Amino acid sequence: MHCAQDPFYIVKEEIQDSINKLQTSFHQWEQAPSNSQEFANLTKELVASSESIEWQVDELDKAISVAARDPTRYAIDEVELEKRKRWTSTARNQVSTVRKAVKSGTGLGSHNGMRQELMRLPNDHAHQAGRSNQYISEDNDDFISSENDRQLLLIRQQDEELDELSASVERIGGVGLTIHEELMGQEKILDDLGLEMETTSNRLDFVQKKVAMVMKKAGVKGQLMLILFLIVLFIILFVLVFFT
Repeated sequence: MHCAQDPFYIVKEEIQDSINKLQTSFHQWEQAPSNSQEFANLTKELVASSESIEWQVDELDKAISVAARDPTRYAIDEVELEKRKRWTSTARNQVSTVRKAVKSGTGLGSHNGMRQELMRLPNDHAHQAGRSNQYISEDNDDFISSENDRQLLLIRQQDEELDELSASVERIGGVGLTIHEELMGQEKILDDLGLEMETTSNRLDFVQKKVAMVMKKAGVKGQLMLILFLIVLFIILFVLVFFT
């Protein structure tokens, strides 16, 4: 998994920077007199730095072991796993060699023998003079392979994100279509209700006009008779409703 979410390459770069600083300090320690304060300070610093880096490498190695249990889940193939294991093994050997040399050396005269052992460190300049072409070629191949895998994974993730975005747009479009159909139905209901209200209003106006005409033709006596009839009708309906 060569992507921004994969912490391996970030941690690897940080550890490699720490190893480079460790080897720089070690070269200073080699040149310092064994009875000087600088030598004592560098010794403490190298031991503490070595132990800290070894702990980081061990934690990174544990993460690689977890990924190795299910490589498909983390989108890592066997070649990539082997590269990561080889790098952690090399880093651990580098730091362990420095730590052992520092703990066993007490000065210029006593740690000269350790220098030959440290010449095998991949980052040592004298060692690189003899085997630099091999490491550079291998590192370039690893870098190109890692970058290709990273680009392929990024393209795959972008395709998945575009598919999810397309599905979301389709869902939103479906919701919008449903809302449109619902609004059209509500509009039709409102049109029908308006038409019924208009028809009822016209009928009510017609009835009012008829009643006005009847009242006008009946005169005062007729109006009194109509009112009396309505009162009697109201009483009858009241009795029927509440006493039956």
